[in-house]
Amino acid sequence: MKKLPEITLAFWIMKIAATTLGETAGDLFSQTLRLGYFLSTVSLFAIFVVTLVVQLQSKRYHPIFYWTVILTTSMAGTTMSDFMNRDASARYLAKGTSALGWGPQGLGVGYPVGAAILLSLLVTVFLIWRATRLPFDINRISTYRGEALFWTAILISNTLGTSMGDFLSDSSGLGFLGGAVLITGVLAALAIATRVRWVPNVLIFWLAFVLTRPLGATAGDFFTKPVAKGGLGLGTYGTSLVLVAVLGSLMISSAAREKGRRASVVTPAAR
Repeated sequence: MKKLPEITLAFWIMKIAATTLGETAGDLFSQTLRLGYFLSTVSLFAIFVVTLVVQLQSKRYHPIFYWTVILTTSMAGTTMSDFMNRDASARYLAKGTSALGWGPQGLGVGYPVGAAILLSLLVTVFLIWRATRLPFDINRISTYRGEALFWTAILISNTLGTSMGDFLSDSSGLGFLGGAVLITGVLAALAIATRVRWVPNVLIFWLAFVLTRPLGATAGDFFTKPVAKGGLGLGTYGTSLVLVAVLGSLMISSAAREKGRRASVVTPAAR
C-alpha cells in the first residue's frame, strides 16, 4: 500500500519548512544548548530511528508520521554534517566558548571532503537500490524494502544538503542570503526542466530533494546567525518556534486533506 505523499506544491513548501526547522533545531541542540555535535548527533539519530520505525510500521500514508521523519532526518543531518566537517576551532564556536558538550568536538574533515564522502554514500545507496530493481519514483514505492532504501537516501541527502548549504554560507563568499538565492535559482531551473520531455522527472525530483536541504540550511542560518555574520540575528529559539508553528499547521492541514480523501474513496464504495 502506498505510504508516501503526492508530489505537489504543498509538498515542496513543507519540505523547505521542515529542512529549515531541521537546521535551526539542530543548531539549537548542538550550539545554543551546548550539547555539542557528537552528543546531539547521537540523540537526534536515536529520535530519527524511533520516528522511522513508526513510519515503517504504519499501513498507509500518515502525513504526521511522514513529515516527522523528514524533520528528524533534517535535524540529525544537521548535527551529523557539523560533526563531520567542523572542529573545536574558534571559527565554528560562539565567542567566549572553548568547547561544546561531551565527547569529540568534531572530525574537522571540511565541507568539500565531507560533501564528497556523503555524495559517494548517496550514489552507493542508489546503485544498491537500482540492483534491487525497485522503483525510484516516490509514487510507486509501496514495499517495506523500497521504503527503507528511500529513507536511507533521505537521511544521507539531508546530511549532504547541510554540508552544501554550510559551504555556500561559510566558505564560498556568497553568505547566507547569497547562498539561498543561488539555490532558489537552481530549483527554479529544475522546475522549468519538468516541462522538458527528455529529462526524467524522477531525476528532477531527487535533485530538487537534495537541493531543498541546502536552501533550508542557508535560510535557517540567515534567520538565526548574528547580524555581524550576515544574518538577521533572530536566534535559534525564536526561529525554531515560528517554524514549528508553520510546519505543525501544514502537517495538520495535510492530515485533514488526507482524511477527507480517504473518506471520499470509502464512501462511494460503501454505497
